[in-house]
Amino acid sequence: MHQGLGVRNCFHPGASALTRDYVGVAAKEVTGREMLGALASHVWPKESPAVKARVMTALGLLVTAKLVNVQVPFIFKDAINYLNEYTGDVLAMTDPSSTVATTAISLMIGYGIARTGAAGFNELRNAVFAKVAQDSIRKIARNVFLHLHSLDLNFHLNRQTGALSKAIDRGSRGINFVMSALVFNVVPTIFEVSLVSGILAYKCGWEFAAVTVMSIAAYAAFTLSITQWRTHFRVQMNKAENEAGNRAIDSLINYETVKYFGNENYEADQYDKYLKKYERASLKTATSLALLNWGQNAIFSVALSAMMVLATKEIIAGNLTVGDLVMVNGLLFQLSLPLNFLGSVYREVRQALIDMQTMFTLMKQPAAIMDAQSAVPLRISQEEATITFKNVSFAYTPENLILNNLSFTVPAGKKIAIVGGSGSGKSTIVRLLYRFYEPNSGSITINNQDIAAVTMDSLRRVIAVVPQDCVLFHDTIAYNLHYGDLSKDSSEVEKVAKIAELHDSIISWSKGYNTQVGERGLKLSGGEKQRVAIARAILKNAPILIFDEATSSLDSITEQSIMGALRYATEGRTSICIAHRLSTIIDADEILVLDEGRVAEQGTHEHLLVQDGYYTKLWNSQHNLQRE
Repeated sequence: MHQGLGVRNCFHPGASALTRDYVGVAAKEVTGREMLGALASHVWPKESPAVKARVMTALGLLVTAKLVNVQVPFIFKDAINYLNEYTGDVLAMTDPSSTVATTAISLMIGYGIARTGAAGFNELRNAVFAKVAQDSIRKIARNVFLHLHSLDLNFHLNRQTGALSKAIDRGSRGINFVMSALVFNVVPTIFEVSLVSGILAYKCGWEFAAVTVMSIAAYAAFTLSITQWRTHFRVQMNKAENEAGNRAIDSLINYETVKYFGNENYEADQYDKYLKKYERASLKTATSLALLNWGQNAIFSVALSAMMVLATKEIIAGNLTVGDLVMVNGLLFQLSLPLNFLGSVYREVRQALIDMQTMFTLMKQPAAIMDAQSAVPLRISQEEATITFKNVSFAYTPENLILNNLSFTVPAGKKIAIVGGSGSGKSTIVRLLYRFYEPNSGSITINNQDIAAVTMDSLRRVIAVVPQDCVLFHDTIAYNLHYGDLSKDSSEVEKVAKIAELHDSIISWSKGYNTQVGERGLKLSGGEKQRVAIARAILKNAPILIFDEATSSLDSITEQSIMGALRYATEGRTSICIAHRLSTIIDADEILVLDEGRVAEQGTHEHLLVQDGYYTKLWNSQHNLQRE
């Protein structure tokens, strides 16, 4: 069946490029056989007898529908022959026989029942199998979603959200189509063709069966060749659609920037450029489809004419009846329906497999950072959260060394501040500690446990971060606050909102805590978003707290008012404060000054000022700016 559908070799070279647009070159492409194998494991799962029973029931209904459907031409044939045989006798009678009328009407009723029954069994089959298909789609989509969350930060920094979303959406639709097509269109059509060919050979002669088989072979060959040719048009159309979607999403996300510079028309022109590409590819797809449909109809029409000529000759020779002519015509027309659909199924299966390839390749995308096989949970108390960086070196690219043999210790319960110029590696330290990246060399330990040897879930549970750029969910302010710890009740949420000095602002809004914050929190000011980040970090109640430029979006007055919240949050906890504004970390137990990836100076605020070194220059620079 794989070869018949051309599954293994169905991917146009453009499909690989399309896949790389989403997942990068590191992911290994998935073959059609692998995808069909994955689908088969969901359709026929070893651990679920109930699903197997549903599939068997659906297949039973399928066979029944085909057997009943084949009876329709035979009943029609019997009706024609019966009426043809008795019409002359009945017309000669002054009182037509009620028996003849009853029999003829019964045959016609039987014809209607057979057609209705075949349709009914088909629809019942679809209803029974629907749960299997939808359940499989849900499980696969969920697995892809979980896998995306397991991938490293580097993957997500290079992703295109719009294209990624479309890949999953189209892949899910493709799964639904392929499953239904293979189980209920390809196999049933092969079964029906075999059944009809056998019947024609037995009832009418081998010539009829030969014409049937030859026409199907010609139909399949024509469909395969034309579809192979037109596939790259569809790939181009998908690529253009992705590009247009990416451009639209990127432009709408940057709505304010577009307005600042009055570039609405420019954005529309750029969007239209991709739409024109889509239009050209779509026109090629439509015209090539018209050629394919015409060719398929021409092949079938020639076959039907040849069958009618053969049947006519046999009737003249007295070997067949007029009813047999109707039966042959009916059988071939019945066969034309799945054959015509099989042509579109082949086209759509190819497209679905291209769409699915992207989604399944996402599942093959290797995570750069994973738990070690021997990883154990990290269990520490608030009094044991000592952090040690030992000879850590790291570079995002080989030619750009960020940390150079960096070593320092953050004692448990102490507040350590890290300062330095842009690009000195301050935020990189947070990413390494959270295991978004692995150091090129050296080690990072918490309570003498190497974080590379513990599970990432347990590591991240003991660390709460207030990021420099706080991005919120498109939900209520209550949801975004609660996200720090979903197990806490609403009273705890209000408590941390008060600590972060956000509660009074929230209750002044018309919908209070049910106020929607907008996509990425666009309805909130920078200071409000920063307070949300602080509040949910406090709600997490982790033994280690990291503030990455926690007051960067606050004005000086608000900054001073929120310093109390920061002091409350860090009390008794191990905390790392990465700061650009030195005024926010003068109370730190120790300040580390980074320069060229190393600790250039360290000590308390007063101690560093006395040294009159790099820290002093930073301090004087900021204070001179403030005085100006």
